[in-house]
This record gives sequence, structure tokens and C-alpha cells, in this order.
Amino acid sequence: MRYEIVGRKKEIKKLEKIFSSKEAEFAAVYGRRRVGKTYLVEQFFKSKPCIFFGVTGLKDGQLSTQLELFTRGLEETFYKGVKIAQPGRWLDALKLLTDCINELPRGRKIVLFFDELPWLATRKSGILQAIDYYWNTQWSKNPTIKLIVCGSAASWILEEIVFAKGGLHNRISARIHLMPFTLAESREYLAYRGIYLTESQVLELYMVMGGIPHYLKAVSAGLSAAQNISNICFQPDGLLLDEFDGLFTSLFGKYDAHKEIIRALAQHPQGLSRDEILKQSRHISSGGTFKERLLELEEAGFIGAFIPYGYSRKGTYYRITDEYTLFYLKWIQPVRRKLIRGSPGYWESKSRTQAWKTWAGFAFESVCFKHVNKIANALGIGVIAKEIGSWRYLPGSEEDKHREGAQIDLLLDRSDGVINICEIKHYNKKFVIDKSYARELRHKLALFKEQTKTARQLFLVIITTHGLVRNEYSGELVSKEIALKDLFKKD
Repeated sequence: MRYEIVGRKKEIKKLEKIFSSKEAEFAAVYGRRRVGKTYLVEQFFKSKPCIFFGVTGLKDGQLSTQLELFTRGLEETFYKGVKIAQPGRWLDALKLLTDCINELPRGRKIVLFFDELPWLATRKSGILQAIDYYWNTQWSKNPTIKLIVCGSAASWILEEIVFAKGGLHNRISARIHLMPFTLAESREYLAYRGIYLTESQVLELYMVMGGIPHYLKAVSAGLSAAQNISNICFQPDGLLLDEFDGLFTSLFGKYDAHKEIIRALAQHPQGLSRDEILKQSRHISSGGTFKERLLELEEAGFIGAFIPYGYSRKGTYYRITDEYTLFYLKWIQPVRRKLIRGSPGYWESKSRTQAWKTWAGFAFESVCFKHVNKIANALGIGVIAKEIGSWRYLPGSEEDKHREGAQIDLLLDRSDGVINICEIKHYNKKFVIDKSYARELRHKLALFKEQTKTARQLFLVIITTHGLVRNEYSGELVSKEIALKDLFKKD
């Protein structure tokens, strides 16, 4: 049965190019766990006129077990289920596969899919060397072969395959970094599954589970976002009650340092510098290992690096960009043991508190950063926006300690001499700029000009969930308003 592929237009174009190529192709597909890599590859190629051979690595599987799974795949694909002798090493296994390929009718395309390759490539397994040998000596010379390797451990795929320094160096002809769905794609995916929700309801789900297809698949029709979150995250059998630990064990061998970094960042949604992370991490020391852990978390989609406006490259900050991770550490983990025993109505009460409203404000900021291209398009500056960032000022010197600090959620520095200063407000109705908030905005704009010494034109933009009430203050200060509906627009 063929299922529809929702969204993924850019990725489908790449796969079409790979399939229609008149040369052998070697592609790497990587991305966050549960993002839909396997589904995309299998559904695309299984709908094409080709032979599809796939093997999936088993987490912590012994070499003999991995080879057994490979042998079963050979039997099903090439031997009509007839049993064959299991090879004892990967060189022999890929020799069998190569012999099968050579027996195919001339011109018949074949897709070789090695899914979760990092799990297949156990220590001393020899699979990378075997792939290297057969790709370089035979497969690359056969224009009908399309080799696809895939893995959730993005840093491993990049280091061992894409940027490999050994025999596989410079062999990749295409790579696909599969990202979570956008808001628009999430709504489209839910609709594909017969679930029709308002933009506000989709946003509420997105702030909890992001655009991860596997998580969105657990959403039930006929229930509100809050009811679905309660069922999926706060029930003993909920899909996301204990997903957090599985994310780390599946991606990283030794993950204590990764978790410590994540926990430090979870306390500061607006980000921390490298030095600040180290200060809050008791068991991590500066050096290459720390840098490597940050990179692994970034490539796995848990965190994002950014440089506040006006800072040098050394001023890199990090923040959590994975919605579920941030939600889990704030709301699920503190009560997880209680929830396992059963706690009916827990989320229904929590979702109405001021704590949730405050947290939702930070979560909405993160969503806006992920959809900054939609914001630029809504402003009509998609082509001229040259730098995207944030800015904050904390009084440091003795003479400045009496002054108020300030933070700008998002700014877009344009090539036409203008900076758009964006204020992001998550509110359950139209937002009102009153006299007090107008004073705060004037102070923020003046402080930004003073501290950055910019001569650029500043335009204030308000990004809200339900729009802005027009009054004397909005008329004076706001050059443009952007609502949630603008983030849902398709490219």
C-alpha cells in the first residue's frame, strides 16, 4: 500500500534527480529521530519502477544479528524467500548483494537502502570498509545503482560518510538533511490524517511536540490540543511520557554530558554562552570534548547556535530548539513518576495557569525563529534581509547598574539601511499596547540605538498570535504587524 508523502517538496526534487540520473548515485539522508527519514525514502522509491533492497540496523545488535537481518532481506528481495547461507562478514555479504545485482536484467534500476547505518557500523564490524570497497570497485561503475545511507545520528553520518577522510572521501553525490515539518506542513499532515484544527490549536501542539511526524501521528481527531497533549504526554501509556531518554540512548553512546548541557540550557530559554554552559555543568570541562558534544547536539536538532547582534564570532550562544525536549524538561520530567502511577486531569489544570502562559511566550519565540523566512516574506524583505539575530543589554558597570536592561526578541538587519525590531507576543486574544508597554518599547529602541551606535532606520514590528488592537500607541510605534496566520502561509 502506498501512502502519500506530505510536504517534503525540496527533498522529493532531490530524490527525483537521484532516481532519474544516468549515473550511479550515493546519497546520505540524516535528521532528528522520528522526523520521517525512513518513511520518505521507502515511500518514494517503492512507488518507482525499480528493485528496492533495504536493511535496517539494530540498536546494539551483534554482528551476527545484523548479518542475519541483511540475509533475510536478500532472501526476500532476490531469492523469493528461499533460504541461503548467512555470510560471516560484511565483505562476503556485499559480495552476495553484488552478485544479485549483476544477475538483474540490463537497465533495471536498483535502490540499496542502508537504514540506521550507524547501528550497522558497530566497532570492528567492517561494514564501512566493505561499502567503500564495493562502491569504489563496482557499484559506482553501474549507472542503475542508487545507494542511500540513512541515520538519526547526524554527526556520525556527516563525519563518517559525508566528510569522510578515508576511502569514502568525496563519494557522496547528494545529501538530504530532513527537517521537522513547518507549521503549514504540520497542519497539512494533520488534515491528511483527518484532523482539522485551527491555527491556534496547531500552534499549541507544535509548541509541545514540534513538527515531528511520529509525534503528530499520535494526535486524535475530535479532541482539543490540550486534550491531546494530556493524552500523549501525561498519561501512563502516553507516547511522549518517556520519549526523552530514548532520544539520547539512540543517538549517543555516552550521553551524560549531552544531557547536562541540555538541562543547563533548559533553565535559560533565551540562550547561554559556552562559558555560561560550562559554569552550570559540573561534570564537563572545556576543550575538544565539550565542543564536540555541542556540535553533536546541534546536528541532532536539539540545540541551535546563534550570535547576538553586534557580537563577534566568539560571542556564540546556544539555546534549545527542539520543542519536545524543552517541554519535557519543564512540564513532564518533574512529575513523571507521579504520572506513571496515574494523575487524571493534571494537564487540564496546568494548561490554565500563568506559568504555562509565560512558558508559551518563550515557546512561541522559538517557533518564530524557525519561521523567520515567513516573517521576512510577510514584511516584503525576503531578498534584502541579510542578518537575523537577537539583542540584549544587561547593565554591567557600577555607573550603569541603575539602568534598566532590555532584550529584543528578533531583529532583521536589511541591506537597505533598515533594521526591523520584532517584538513577539503570545496572547489568547488581540494584543493591546498600553501606556506602560509603549514606554517600555520607546526605552528599548532608544537603548538599542545608544548601545549599538547604529545610524540605521529602526522599524518596530509586532508579531502576535491574534493580531493587534489599533490605538494611539500602536499608531505611533508600530510600522508593521504580523499575525500567526502569516507563519502558516505556504512558500
